[in-house]
Amino acid sequence: MTLVDTSSWVHALRRAGNASVRKRVAALMESGEAAWCAMVRLELWNGVGSENDRRALRALEEVLPDLAIDDAVWRQAHELADRGRKTGRTAPVQDLLIAACARRHGVPLEHDDRHYDWLMSP
Repeated sequence: MTLVDTSSWVHALRRAGNASVRKRVAALMESGEAAWCAMVRLELWNGVGSENDRRALRALEEVLPDLAIDDAVWRQAHELADRGRKTGRTAPVQDLLIAACARRHGVPLEHDDRHYDWLMSP
């Protein structure tokens, strides 16, 4: 299973999205390995602009596993924020939570955001 971040879903759901990202997400979907979490869903729903987008998200909700955001994920997100501050790095809070979710569940994170490189490093 792989947690797919919003940055990759945006490419995957747009015809003009980055071809390599679209290909990676398509492969995860075809193999049944793609997953998301509540924060990714919220970010995607926040960007919905058309009825076609709504239909696409509803279809994803029917098939994608949802990785839980529990207390352990929140603790991990706090630790990532603290680590970032100590090293002079910042990331959007929603991305701290998404990275923490992937780390907590022990799954890779498919993304197209550079700050995830340090968020996902040991």
